[in-house]
Amino acid sequence: QVQLVESGGGLVQAGGSLRLSCVVSGSSLGGYGLAWFRQAPGKEREERELVAALKWSVGNTYYKDSVKGRFTISKDNAKNMIYLQMNSLKTEDTAVYYCAADSRGYGPVMDYWGQGTHVTVSS
Repeated sequence: QVQLVESGGGLVQAGGSLRLSCVVSGSSLGGYGLAWFRQAPGKEREERELVAALKWSVGNTYYKDSVKGRFTISKDNAKNMIYLQMNSLKTEDTAVYYCAADSRGYGPVMDYWGQGTHVTVSS
């Protein structure tokens, strides 16, 4: 059973930065996709947005258009962790951010989820 635990959320002013972390345990991640999703206030679970993702073994990445150039997803092989560096934050980035993993790769539906970490961007 894969387990994911996020950390690093908080309150930040618009224009500021935060780095989210996610530690993954319970499986070798060789063929896995790892991703960051977010669920904005008032949105349903089914409306979670795929923000950024990568394939663990090859490292190719995906970014949602609205975060390109501001967010960076990265990984630490030795620690089985992924990160989301978020710069130039905007109020519309306010959401609960979830780390997710799936042995099939990344996409809108993934098998394993963390509990989420809150990010609030104030104006």
